Amino acid sequence: MAESDDLLRILVQLNARLAFPEATVRHIVGNSPRQAQAYNLCDGTMTQSEVAKRAGLDQGNFSRTMNRWIRSGILFRLGTGREAKLLHLYPLPKMRARRTSKSR
Repeated sequence: MAESDDLLRILVQLNARLAFPEATVRHIVGNSPRQAQAYNLCDGTMTQSEVAKRAGLDQGNFSRTMNRWIRSGILFRLGTGREAKLLHLYPLPKMRARRTSKSR
C-alpha cells in the first residue's frame, strides 16, 4: 500500500472517531461477538463473502447487516459487484470483561 493510502486511511479513522464515538459504533454493530469480528474484518482487503465466511456468519444475514452498517455510515463498499471490498471506519477493540463489585 502506498504511503499516501496509509495517510488517507489515518485521516478517515481520526475523523470517524469524532463523528462516531466507539460507543455509537458498538451500538450500531450490535452485541454479537461474531458481528464485532465481522466488522473488524472489514479492513478494505476482503469481500462480503470472505468476511462472512471468516466470521462464521450466514451470507444472507450478513448481507442485511452489512447494508444496515452502510446506511448507518460506519461501513463503506469499495468497488462494485462481487469483488467490492468492505471498509469500516476504524476497528473496534475487544470488549473487556466487566468487573463486578462484591458486597462485604
